[in-house]
Amino acid sequence: MNRVIKILLIAFFLLLASLNPGAVESSSGLIEKLVPENVRLLNSFSSGKEFNIAANTVNTFLQKWSVEGASVAIAKEGKLIFARGFGFADTASHTETQPYNLFRIASISKLVTAIAVMKLNEEGKLLLEGKVFGPDGILNDPYFSNPKDERVYDITVAQLLGHEGGWTHRYGDQMFMPLIIAGELDVEPPVDTRTILRFALNKNLHYTPGKGRAYSNLGYGVLGLIVEKVSGMAYEEYCKKAILEPLGIYDMTLARNLATEKAPFEVSYYESSNIGPKPSIFGTGELVPPSNGGNDIRALGGAGAWLSSAPDLMRLLLSVDGFSTRPDILSNKSIEFMTDNSNGYAPVGWKGTVLDGTWWRTGSFSGTAGMMKRQADGLSWVVLFNTSAWNGPDIYSYIDRMMIKVISQIEYWPEDDLLNQSLPLPLSFTPNEFFK
Repeated sequence: MNRVIKILLIAFFLLLASLNPGAVESSSGLIEKLVPENVRLLNSFSSGKEFNIAANTVNTFLQKWSVEGASVAIAKEGKLIFARGFGFADTASHTETQPYNLFRIASISKLVTAIAVMKLNEEGKLLLEGKVFGPDGILNDPYFSNPKDERVYDITVAQLLGHEGGWTHRYGDQMFMPLIIAGELDVEPPVDTRTILRFALNKNLHYTPGKGRAYSNLGYGVLGLIVEKVSGMAYEEYCKKAILEPLGIYDMTLARNLATEKAPFEVSYYESSNIGPKPSIFGTGELVPPSNGGNDIRALGGAGAWLSSAPDLMRLLLSVDGFSTRPDILSNKSIEFMTDNSNGYAPVGWKGTVLDGTWWRTGSFSGTAGMMKRQADGLSWVVLFNTSAWNGPDIYSYIDRMMIKVISQIEYWPEDDLLNQSLPLPLSFTPNEFFK
């Protein structure tokens, strides 16, 4: 079926939906609700012969690493030139992965949180050197008063952004011990981010804030709470209204913990064979998969709770890449603060930034893995998996090598920008078989 016919058929479905905005059901029961703002790309938009060899490389990689489904997006000089799903979004139903499928993006969420904090700074609503705790701090709620370690009063927003807040994983990651926290604070599980922070404040810091650096999920969870307090909105609402929607991103949302709570278009998740079950975060005593109630992704908040498609993550990346090809949502000063390692805080939001202009962000959670990269040559890419790798973070070096090979195999670069050509589709439209 050629692309013109596909477009005409989609337009026909949209016309039907417009006649009854509440609910319109097609002959196959696929159209339920129309959300005109949501633009969704199809695999067929990136199925030209110029991509055949590159697509084979991705498929080979998935087979080698036993990855069930993936989504890849590539941009060149500010244009999205490739967006395609691979494998299965759900193996039980044999649902083919499409570019609009949503994945848990784990710690890539930290980039969203960092952008939100920098946006609030630009709006004059918080200072990066502002104190977080204490009577004059942002989180001056009585619930967070009386910390065991008074060095907590010295923690600044900038230190949390730079993973310098004083917390390490010396005794475990505070964000992944929900039943211990519930028991110690005598609260019903599951615990939320505020409860986790209260637990942490009952303990000594592991080092003096600003005098060390240790990757901290808790620190970015706290930043999510700061966004809420300063903006007067829920963390998710502020990020959507101030950052995502202005960029044309409407599908990103916070994930939920159970397979029965999946968002529309969200993939299913698959653990590697070396990952065992965990006690349910709900305190039932049941052993469950970590990706389905064994880990609390909701409680991660600003540290790792977002869902996104690969094209939407690319929209976000292109809005903070510092290149002149597309307008940035942050000022040059904010982007420099996030990426200039000489300032003592960077990388902020990103996992790594180097002098040649290469920036990258990774994320892993049981059942998912992702990586996004901004290259100095004007190329950027996003890769999302719905399967966790047996070797954990080591998978990223292999993803990077795969994408170097993929990019080298694209025979020529299309001129069209897929971000301008995507079509609005109904919320539950799943053209798995129809648009092959």
